Amino acid sequence: MDDCVFCKIVKGELPCHKIWENENYLAFLDITPVARGHVIVIPKNHTMWIWDLSDEVYSGLMLATKSVAELLRKAFDTECIQESIIGFDVRHAHIHLFPRLKEDGLPIAPTVPIEPKPNSEELLELAKKILG
Repeated sequence: MDDCVFCKIVKGELPCHKIWENENYLAFLDITPVARGHVIVIPKNHTMWIWDLSDEVYSGLMLATKSVAELLRKAFDTECIQESIIGFDVRHAHIHLFPRLKEDGLPIAPTVPIEPKPNSEELLELAKKILG
């Protein structure tokens, strides 16, 4: 889709802080995170709703998400990586992942972006931390 933000990221028309990538899937830091280390995992080919993905692409997305969750677990030294599928914010199938820490002060299901919003340098530092 020409106006899809995630498609523009996949094409390199918009910048992102990549965390993980293979031929079919991409994971990058969310620029309006609800938690430190908030990552979005997407299929590279546009499909509006996650439930409209073929079984093969859906399964691949879940495996990609699992790989990214493991990176986050190691980087943030936590067992808890929260997963959220919302869909209304960007109409491109995607999964939100964010590390949770005991007593992080966030609600059970965070939806409000953290303040202050991280700048590009802070996102780059987070990306480096996650990538090891």
